[in-house]
Amino acid sequence: MAGPCIICVAITGSLPTKANNPAVPISLSEQIESTQQAFEAGASIAHCHVRDDDGLPTSDPERFARLKEGLETHCPGLIIQFSTGGRSGAGQARGGMLPLRPDMASLSVGSNNFPTRVYENPPDLVDWLAGEMLMYDIKPEIEAFDLSHIIQATRMQADARLKGPLYVQFVMGVKNAMPADERILDFYIETLQRLAPDASWCAAGIGPQQIVLNEWAIRKGGHTRTGMEDNVRIDRETLAPSNAALVRRAVELCERYERPVATWQQAREILRLPMPG
Repeated sequence: MAGPCIICVAITGSLPTKANNPAVPISLSEQIESTQQAFEAGASIAHCHVRDDDGLPTSDPERFARLKEGLETHCPGLIIQFSTGGRSGAGQARGGMLPLRPDMASLSVGSNNFPTRVYENPPDLVDWLAGEMLMYDIKPEIEAFDLSHIIQATRMQADARLKGPLYVQFVMGVKNAMPADERILDFYIETLQRLAPDASWCAAGIGPQQIVLNEWAIRKGGHTRTGMEDNVRIDRETLAPSNAALVRRAVELCERYERPVATWQQAREILRLPMPG
C-alpha cells in the first residue's frame, strides 16, 4: 500500500465567478469559510488566490495577509500555499506577497499556451521568484504544464536555484497545453523519478479531467489537487456545492485504493515543512 495521499484544495483561482457557480468563494470571508470546510473534509494544503472588491484577480499583499491570518486562525496546521501565477499580476508583482512567508508558493518554471493566451514565465522572472522563495524559506510547488518544465525544475535544483527535495505538480487538461493522457503522466512520473529521485509529485486535472487525474494520481501513489479553481462541477449536470464536496470526492478515491488521507501533520512531514508553533 502506498503512503498517505496529500489532498490540495485550490479554492478560488483567478477565473471562476459566481456566474459559473454561486458557491465559488470570492470574498476573503467566503474563502476562509470554504477552506475551513475543505480542511475538515481532508485537505491539508490550500492553494490560494485573492480577488479585489470587484471580484477580479489581484496580487495585493494586504489581501493575502488577511487571508493568511484568517486561515491560520480557523485552520490551524493547514499548509498555506500562495499562487504566483500570471493571471493575478505582471512581473515581480506576482511575488509581492512572498515576504509574508507562506508555507509554500506555486512556481511555474516555463511558458506554455493557455486557452486564449500565452502563459509567460520568462527565465529572469522565474529566477527572481525562486530566489524570493529561497530568501523567505518558502517551499515551491512546481507547476509543470509541459515536459520541459519538469526538466527545468531538476536543473534548477541541481544548481541550487531551488532547494530540494522538489514537489512537482503535473497539470493536465488545460486547452492548448498538455492533455490528460495516462501514458504521458506515466512518462512524467518516470522522468521526475529518474532526474530527481527524492522528489514527490502531485497531479491536477482541469474541468472534467479533475476526477480523472485525482484517480490516476491516487492509484499511482502520488498526491492530488481538487477544488473550484480547476472545476466547478461534480458532473456534467451538477454544480459542485462546495470545495469540501470536491475534497470528499478525492477522499472517497483514497478509500477505494486503500490510501490513507494525509493529515496536516503527515503532509508537513512528507514535504519537510516545519510544524506550526
